[in-house]
Amino acid sequence: MAEALILAEASPGEVRTALLLGGRLTEAWVERPARPDGVGDLHRGRVVAISAAMSGAFVALAANETGFLPESAASAPRQPIKQAVQEGQILGLRVSRAAQGGKGPRLSALLTDTEAALVAAAPQGAPRLVARGPCAAQRLAARYPNAEIRVAGAALVPRLRVALGDRVQAQHGAVFDEAIEGEFAAIAENAVALPGGGVLHIQTTRALTALDVDSGGAGDSLVRFNETALPEIARQIRLRNLSGAILLDVAGLSGKRRQALLEPLRAALAPDKLVRLLGLTGLGLIEMVRDRIHPPLAEILHSPLAEGLAALRRAARDAAARPAERLMLEARPEVIAALRDLPSALDEYAALTGHALALRAVPSGTAQIREVQRD
Repeated sequence: MAEALILAEASPGEVRTALLLGGRLTEAWVERPARPDGVGDLHRGRVVAISAAMSGAFVALAANETGFLPESAASAPRQPIKQAVQEGQILGLRVSRAAQGGKGPRLSALLTDTEAALVAAAPQGAPRLVARGPCAAQRLAARYPNAEIRVAGAALVPRLRVALGDRVQAQHGAVFDEAIEGEFAAIAENAVALPGGGVLHIQTTRALTALDVDSGGAGDSLVRFNETALPEIARQIRLRNLSGAILLDVAGLSGKRRQALLEPLRAALAPDKLVRLLGLTGLGLIEMVRDRIHPPLAEILHSPLAEGLAALRRAARDAAARPAERLMLEARPEVIAALRDLPSALDEYAALTGHALALRAVPSGTAQIREVQRD
C-alpha cells in the first residue's frame, strides 16, 4: 500500500481534509462543522409512516428532519417492514447515507453493541440526536491506521486529538501547499486534463454522472491514449466522490476495443471499495455504480455559501499578512445572505483575526476582499 498522509486544515466555517497516497491527492473532503452531513450520526427516532410499496419506513429525527429506514436495514434477520417496525415506535438509528439530491438521510437500525449502548444511555425522548458521526479526518485515520496526520487550526487540533490522540501533529500555518490548493480548486471545474493532452468532461445530473473523454487529437494512438487515461479517470471518480450511476464514454474505438478496456479500468478502480464496474451498455458506454454515502463534492462546492466561505478563507490569509487592516467582503447578495445564515463562520473569522469582517452586497461579480477605508 502506498504511504498515506492525511492533511486537515480549518478555515472560518469550514474544514478541508486531504488524503495523499504516495504523495498524490486521492481523496478530498470539504466539511462545514456547523452543518455536518450527518453520516454516522446516532439518533433516537420515531417511526411516523410505513411504506410497504417503498419497502421501508419514514422516521422523524431531530431538527425536524425525516429519514428513510429501508426494510433491509430495519432488522436482522430481515423481516417485511410491517413486521420489523410499527408506527410510533422509538428506534435507535445510525445515518448510513447523507441527505442529498433532495432526498432525506438513509437510516439503519442495525447498530453495533457500542452504538446501541450510547443510544440506551442517552436522555430519553425522541426525536433526539445522540452522538455525531466521525469527521473526514477520523474516517481516514481509521482506514489508514499508520498514516501521518498533520492538522492546522487552533480549534481543530485539540478536537481531533481527543479522538485520535498523539497521531495528530499540529502545524502552524497552512498544511496545504500550492499544488494541493490548486487541485482542490480544480475539483470545482467540470473539465480535467488527461495524460497525452486530452480532457475528461464531467456532467452530473439528478439521474447519473456522465464522463466524456476528448482525445484532443490523439490520432492513430487512441487505444493507448484511452488506456493511459484510465488511472486518472478512476482517481477523479474517487477524488470528487462521484456516486450513483456513472457512464463513461471513451474517445473513439469500436465496441471490441472498448471491451478490452474493461479489465485495465477494473484494475484502476480496485483501490476504491465503493465502486463497481458493470460492463458495456448497448451504446458502448462503460457503466459503473458507486455507493452513495456522502454528498458529491460538486454538490458542496457549487453554491453561494461555498463562494462565501472561499472568500472568508482568502480574507483570513490577507488579515494574517496585514493584521492592522480591517477588511471588507464585497459579494453578490445571495453570497452575503448565505454567510449571514451561517453566523459561526463570521464569528470564527472575527476570533481568528481580531476584527469583524465588513460585508457589502454588490449586484454581480465574483467575491472581492478590500480594505475598509479609514476616515
